[in-house]
Amino acid sequence: MSILWSSKEIAVATGGTETAAFGVTGLSIDTRTLQAGDLFVPLIDTRDGHDFIDAAMTAGATGTLTEKDGFSRAVKVADTKVALQALGQAGRDRSSAKRIAVTGSVGKTSVKDALAVMLATYGATHKSQRSFNNHLGVPITLATLPPEAEFAVFETGMNHTGELTDLSKQVAPHIALITTVAGAHQANFESLEAIADAKAEIRHGLMPDGVLILNADNDYTPRIRAQAAGLNILTFGVAEGSDVAIVASNHHAQGGNVRLRVEGQQIDVTLQVAGRHWDHNAAACIAVAHALGLDLRKAARALRNVTASDGRGDVTQVEIAGQSVTLIDESYNANPTSMRAAISAASLVAGRKVAILGDMYELGPDELEQHAALAGPLVDAGFARVLMIGECMRALRGALPQGLRAIQADTIDMIDAALDDEIQAGDVLLIKGSNATGLGRLAKRLKGEG
Repeated sequence: MSILWSSKEIAVATGGTETAAFGVTGLSIDTRTLQAGDLFVPLIDTRDGHDFIDAAMTAGATGTLTEKDGFSRAVKVADTKVALQALGQAGRDRSSAKRIAVTGSVGKTSVKDALAVMLATYGATHKSQRSFNNHLGVPITLATLPPEAEFAVFETGMNHTGELTDLSKQVAPHIALITTVAGAHQANFESLEAIADAKAEIRHGLMPDGVLILNADNDYTPRIRAQAAGLNILTFGVAEGSDVAIVASNHHAQGGNVRLRVEGQQIDVTLQVAGRHWDHNAAACIAVAHALGLDLRKAARALRNVTASDGRGDVTQVEIAGQSVTLIDESYNANPTSMRAAISAASLVAGRKVAILGDMYELGPDELEQHAALAGPLVDAGFARVLMIGECMRALRGALPQGLRAIQADTIDMIDAALDDEIQAGDVLLIKGSNATGLGRLAKRLKGEG
């Protein structure tokens, strides 16, 4: 791999002092995922990352940032977190890549990954890894931006006011995209209007000639548009007047087809990912291509190569208690909107349907009502049994018809033990819940990944 940063460049970018000359090909803040050739950045939080510098070097790091003396092949700085942000800004400033920042209550990771697939057909493309969307993930993505990249896609998240302003100013995007505004992190906000205002902050870092892309079908888009007056705005959706209009679509278990219209041009997109929510995801991607002035039919063909991201709808055949089962892994995270989308997508798959659902966190004072409200979609989608974990899921259990009620558990082990008795050959098993429920670990075990 080519050298991403030399120690001298790191020292200049961070205002630090190099103790020896070295070069790095990547960057890591975690020895568990560190790759040979990385720059190790020890952060001080609940634990002091400096305690792991020796382990990082043993694992193959070729250099480190440090606030302390005594380390060879290091750049000494006053504050490693500040230095990481400075290195990210230097990575941005030396690059000529078109930068796209994606946020939204639902779908931002899936859209970010789809955009990376689409843009890679036009040139070298860099993207946020996993969900590196916060005050650490964004500077890491910037700092690892290869100078030769032509496009860079950044996921930006938030759970409080002011966060997106900071992240957007770090990215300085040429294009900013808000997938939608829905009930996520409601416990940290007074209202959905406040969430919309926080999402609208992504405009603050937009380049002077940049484009803001909005979901025309979202109730809060007029509010965001009013705050973004004077900016270049593109919209996507079913609503009349959408710049990228969703004209028609059909869906099946293996994917679907979406017909779009852009300035009188018909664009047909074939997808290998299931669910009606992909209508808007595909339209959002084509809106980005349109904003960049790219060949839209080429963009549509590229979207055929998109597959579901890990933990966001990936489908695997697994064996449970000796029975062959289709596992739909939606375990990465959950809010009411994404829950309904996952339930709807699962309804397209043939077979008896079983769900393992975990609590949705940070929903605010009406969290029990929002959990109970999932009963209708589960019934409509034809689910046979629902296993649940978490205190809030007790509300859903009470709202479900008696025949759908399986175990309501306090631990993953209890769910795991009960699953063998619930599963039948040919079942479709949907797993979804907020990260902290631990359902991701269960999904990985069932897939043989851990």
